[in-house]
Amino acid sequence: MKFNLKTILTFSAVVIVAALLLSCETKTESATTKISSPPKKESATSIFVQQKTPLNLKYEWQSNFNAETSIINQIPTPTDFQRIKTKNNSFQQWLQFLPLFPAGQKVKTYDGSLKWNQQVHARVVDIDVGKRDLQQCADAVMRLRSEFLFGKKKYDKIHFNYTNGTKVSFDDWRKGKKPQVKGNKVTFSNSGKKDNSYSSFKKYLIQIFSYAGTASLEKEMKTIPLKDMQIGDVFIQGGHPGHAIIIVDMAKNTNGKKLYLLAQSYMPAQNIHILKNPTNKKLSPWYELIPNQNIHTPEWDFSIEDLKRFVD
Repeated sequence: MKFNLKTILTFSAVVIVAALLLSCETKTESATTKISSPPKKESATSIFVQQKTPLNLKYEWQSNFNAETSIINQIPTPTDFQRIKTKNNSFQQWLQFLPLFPAGQKVKTYDGSLKWNQQVHARVVDIDVGKRDLQQCADAVMRLRSEFLFGKKKYDKIHFNYTNGTKVSFDDWRKGKKPQVKGNKVTFSNSGKKDNSYSSFKKYLIQIFSYAGTASLEKEMKTIPLKDMQIGDVFIQGGHPGHAIIIVDMAKNTNGKKLYLLAQSYMPAQNIHILKNPTNKKLSPWYELIPNQNIHTPEWDFSIEDLKRFVD
């Protein structure tokens, strides 16, 4: 069959247009597939569900507590790990819901200046430091423990020893029985005035921070095997100086591997902050619980014998 030039050109044009249309459909289909199937990374993070604040958990220093700012809602667990479930309204659960400043917040000292080393923290806990160089390491631990108990109105459970061994309780304090320190001797005077207010509680803490520390707190706590770690336990070395940091959250996987988060204050008194993990940057800020291995944190090393627990 013979074709003239006009017929050939017309046929060629049809073929080219068809090819172009087919090409456009292919790109459109490809783009549609890409949009409807998000990357695995986005899909994985979408399973992080916001947790609401359980009833009766109080953070007295915050007038408008927002659970979205808490540890449990701000620091996701690594892939294949889930947070350890805690008992409702327990100290462990209270720590998991500690409020955090927005990401990127710097650690400040009691006088408002910046901590010299801003490389040790992952996040900063949204709690006041005070205006004096008092709320350091052990003081931060005692602050968190007593804040929880104050919120539960368990005043008789709030007590700590001064370094000379004298027990000073908030229950006595709120009833008007105040300690008087002269040298190494402590006496008590009784004004008879009762005061259960938060302001009175904060004044009590100033006394505790002034005359207690790692050396006294360590003696009040019981030693716990590393394998039995719980949220609320404390790594502590008593001394002058010593150091103390508290476990504020934990997670585990189906293989039984456990992880934990650490929080500390330091010297001078400064914001309580969540520590980075200097030995495993991919896992940071989580630490892996290894029963027979000492703990290396950015500013202090602890041995496996240094894990302690409050005695109720």
